[in-house]
Amino acid sequence: MNYFVSLQSNMKYKYLLIGMVAMLTTTAVQAQQRSGRGVSAATEQIVKSYTDSLAALRHQLDSIQRVNDSLRTESSDGRYFRLFAPTTFYHSGANQMLSLAPRTGDDVTDAVDAAMMSLYLRRPDLVQNTESALRKVGSLRDDVNQEMTQQVELAEKVAPLPELPDEAAPLELVVKKPNFWKFKFDGNLQFLQNYVSSNWHKGGESNYSAVGIATFELNYNDKDRVTFDNKLETKLGIQTSPSDTVHKFKTNNDLLRLTSKFGLQAHKKWYYTLQLLAYTQFARGYKANDPTVYSDFMSPFNLNVGLGMEYKVETKNKNLTGSLNFLPLSFNFIYVGRQDLASRNGIKGDHHTRENFGSSFTADLKWKLAEQILWKTRFYAFTSYDRALLEWENQLELKVTKYISANLFLYPRFDDANNRDDDLGYFQFQEWSSIGLTYSF
Repeated sequence: MNYFVSLQSNMKYKYLLIGMVAMLTTTAVQAQQRSGRGVSAATEQIVKSYTDSLAALRHQLDSIQRVNDSLRTESSDGRYFRLFAPTTFYHSGANQMLSLAPRTGDDVTDAVDAAMMSLYLRRPDLVQNTESALRKVGSLRDDVNQEMTQQVELAEKVAPLPELPDEAAPLELVVKKPNFWKFKFDGNLQFLQNYVSSNWHKGGESNYSAVGIATFELNYNDKDRVTFDNKLETKLGIQTSPSDTVHKFKTNNDLLRLTSKFGLQAHKKWYYTLQLLAYTQFARGYKANDPTVYSDFMSPFNLNVGLGMEYKVETKNKNLTGSLNFLPLSFNFIYVGRQDLASRNGIKGDHHTRENFGSSFTADLKWKLAEQILWKTRFYAFTSYDRALLEWENQLELKVTKYISANLFLYPRFDDANNRDDDLGYFQFQEWSSIGLTYSF
């Protein structure tokens, strides 16, 4: 009895075990089938994508080939030119509308005629010409309805690029330090001769004169904010006249002047400026048949230091260039070495110097009036509580050739520190003209 019970229990476990194994086997088979189906779907997707890409590539190649073939045999139909040319009244459209005969049979020509007639009726203001007028001048062609073919040859293979060596040659790089300094020189040597014979019906006397002018400029500009301009001007003119029995030679033009300006850019063409102006003369100055010395080296010597603003003048074509200096704070110093000339320069007593505080203004311009005509002008003004000085120098230069020029010099001056003249008061004036050699670089 117990044996059968035990056998039945073992049979139950055996059947349960067999059932579990069968269930696991079925699950594995189903999983394998599902796995097999997944691999097959992915493969099909890859194959489909590859096939689509091949088809797209084939379509692209076919399109390129069609474009290439069309370019090789590109044609232009001249029957459409009337639609794009300037609006002209052609007879064919009106003849077709008024004729009882059938149309030409050319659909393109008939459509163009109809479009042109519609344009004539709707916008007659756009018609610029007529067929009759074009035929008169002979500019209308009769073969425009013929098809014109252009042969375009395309390169089948691009030319290969030149082969470069594996190791390129070393480059020699030269770095130059910028030079912000500029040097300029202008020189003139002018002559003037006036000969009058002893029996000349109007009288007069012969005289000879010469003047040498040299101008040196050394300027600094860092192209950013700082400028430093220096100009040294030298002039010396000598003349002779037989009527002067006291002096064999006299100076008629004498100047030694230095102008230095240090500028710091404020805005565009405006600069904060510190200016130094110093000038004197080279030799003694005389009048005809008068042994009195009216000027000498360092007698007088003028020094002016001013602080203010400078405006750089430069037109677009650069015909007018220069600067305007407004110096509301200025210090003026005068030194006279010869005591006998002190009173002529506003110095009282036994002193050799005089100082003034005031304001000054300087304008230095160059204006190219024409290709061969240049006007140089300089205006200087200084005023204080007890003195006013104004100088206006004008030089008109006419270039005859590269090395020959003629000059006209006009120089009005006002200085109330000098002795007052009975006729001109405090005004003074100098003028001379000459022709001679010129050189610049």
